[in-house]
Amino acid sequence: MLLVLAIAAALWGLGAATQASRGARLAMIGVLLAGVVLAQLVLPDGHPIRAATGGSAAPWLLLAGAGVLVFGYRRLLGGLRARVSAAEAQTEPETPGTFSGTELDRYARHIVLRDIGGPGQRKLKEARVLVVGAGGLGSPALQYLAAAGVGTLGVIDGDSVENANLQRQVIHMDSAIGTPKVFSAAETIAAQNPHVTVRPYHRDLTDDIAAELIAEYDLVLDGTDRTDTRYTVNRACVAAGVPLVSGALSPWEGQVSVFDPARDAPCYACLFPDPPPPGLSPTCAEAGVAGPLPGVVGSMMAIEALKVLTGAGTPLRGRLMIYDALHGETRIVSVPRRADCAVCGATD
Repeated sequence: MLLVLAIAAALWGLGAATQASRGARLAMIGVLLAGVVLAQLVLPDGHPIRAATGGSAAPWLLLAGAGVLVFGYRRLLGGLRARVSAAEAQTEPETPGTFSGTELDRYARHIVLRDIGGPGQRKLKEARVLVVGAGGLGSPALQYLAAAGVGTLGVIDGDSVENANLQRQVIHMDSAIGTPKVFSAAETIAAQNPHVTVRPYHRDLTDDIAAELIAEYDLVLDGTDRTDTRYTVNRACVAAGVPLVSGALSPWEGQVSVFDPARDAPCYACLFPDPPPPGLSPTCAEAGVAGPLPGVVGSMMAIEALKVLTGAGTPLRGRLMIYDALHGETRIVSVPRRADCAVCGATD
């Protein structure tokens, strides 16, 4: 028996000298132990090898069993510790206004910004933002708002993902075709930032729900391409005193503005009192759109949202930014508030 133990020690030392892994050294000793047990079971009584290795398989089997139990226990304990550590990392206590270590590291580039800092990042964490439309504009806006750490994101859209959407609606994957856009978007956001709460609403935003829904949020981003929905969103935002970041697209041009009558800025109806005649404002499906353009404009909407929520810089209140992608030009047009506006003119 001492001979076997000596051989085992020699194998362990040889493995260490050759920088073999711990698992490889244990495997060599396991092979030795298996050979000894096999010799005890196969060779006849009195055989010199049996005599030199203890004369019986029983002690070796007990030793092997004990080793297996110890090894299994250690593996189980290590696995449990790893799972607990992973769970703690993912579910670090998050009380309102505080950040976990993971979040502090994630948002470090915001926190060091003088215009945002810790207080601004806390405002983002506590903010509730509703995005109307999970299409071309809503896709980048949602992704950047989630990445920025906006605590609660609502997204409302009644459509499902289609193959033709994927040329520009970057929040959706090919595997999501046929899935409601709000659920596809929620899945992508959850994978991007688990610290964000997503509220998906799989339906169109209509007058019967707009006022109650929008009143639950601090800010609304309108990325829909439906004219009637734009006016519905505007009326509800004005009534609730909620700022509205609005974006629009044509084939090569995008527009962004912040409508906020509660802070003496115009509303959407101040700029567009009446809907355009049918056919004058075609959708992307009808007129086409350059694929990256919604990404540019949606990102502009997200940066305006961050400015409104944190108080950084000067949001586009009372100004309309127009981006001409075809010629690489950007211009800003002043938009005055109209005293005779049918939506916000009587709120003074």
